Amino acid sequence: MNRSFSRRDFFKVAGVGLGALAFNPLKLDGYYEKLYAPKRLPQFPASEIIGRLTDDTDVRSRPTPLDASGLDTSLGVLGADTLIPWGREVIGNVPGLVNQKYLETSQGYIWSSRVQPTRNLPNTPVAAMPQGQAGFWVEVTVPYIDLTLEGVAASPWMQDHIVYNFPPRVYYGQVIWIDQIRQNNGFTEYRWNEDASGHGYGYGAYGEFFWFDGAGAKILTEADVAPISPDVDPALKKIVANVTYQTLSCFEGGNEVYFCRMASGQAFDATGAKSDALATPVGDLHTHWKIISKNMTAGNSQAGYSTPAVPWSTFIHGDGVAIHGAFWHNDFGERRSHGCINVRPEDAKWIFRWTTPYISLAQSEQRMTWPDHGTVVTVDELKL
Repeated sequence: MNRSFSRRDFFKVAGVGLGALAFNPLKLDGYYEKLYAPKRLPQFPASEIIGRLTDDTDVRSRPTPLDASGLDTSLGVLGADTLIPWGREVIGNVPGLVNQKYLETSQGYIWSSRVQPTRNLPNTPVAAMPQGQAGFWVEVTVPYIDLTLEGVAASPWMQDHIVYNFPPRVYYGQVIWIDQIRQNNGFTEYRWNEDASGHGYGYGAYGEFFWFDGAGAKILTEADVAPISPDVDPALKKIVANVTYQTLSCFEGGNEVYFCRMASGQAFDATGAKSDALATPVGDLHTHWKIISKNMTAGNSQAGYSTPAVPWSTFIHGDGVAIHGAFWHNDFGERRSHGCINVRPEDAKWIFRWTTPYISLAQSEQRMTWPDHGTVVTVDELKL
């Protein structure tokens, strides 16, 4: 099946060229003033679960792209980052794809692969940096937080946002490193810095920093990264990831102790043609590099991505293939990544804590060199 890049897919592309400008004209009136202005958390919908649209998305009259007569069921389009109360999911008809679920809303039906389930869990921020610490990790616990830029717009990620006149944000489930705190306009702001010293390897070293309302993020404690089943012999722990069925299972001996859906490497290239170039490697792989949060930027404007603060990254092959949390889609069950194994942030966090080597907050990351390694990850594929 051919698949084209959406506007939000293109946000993950590294670099901006003339092709990017063709998607949407520049509309920068007042953009920079807003970019550098402090921002409070918005008023989120009063719902236990809040759906965040990860892309511009059709709202449909029926849970299928076409009705019985073959006519388009679209009632209109809701923009990326629109928030909707989470109602119920129903089984629809999405030709050619695994995920057949639609979210039923008061406005119509929305394909659930484009709706991230989030919660609104605000926090009481601390007013000053913890004594003796250079910084601390936080986890975003609200649907999104608007960011205030400090310094230059250095990253491809930020350049793309400027091109599209779209506000830079962090999203539910992301984990970011805080290195400063300030009081601004009567509220507490944290400064996010993806530095070059194991706290994301992003663009902090180039002078790109962001401030945000601290109420949107929970300060992580050692309990959040405490090992799961540390009394089990690490040699008995094993992950089996099946790219045919897009499932991931964690085993202790012969007992399955955790299961989740995943989204592995694509079966097509940037043009939509069938290709194994971005497939997840199969065979027996090993956890060898774990980092709490990682900026993932690679490639170019034709076939690349730039995504900061990818949470709970457990690398299993080289420096580019990891099991990690994905907040930019809810498309688990489909092949869609650039080789990594995408899972929900909460699944990635559990896997991060369960696999070896175990990582503390103070460590932030650990790398191992062969023949030393952590948990075995067997990636299977059925040849149908």
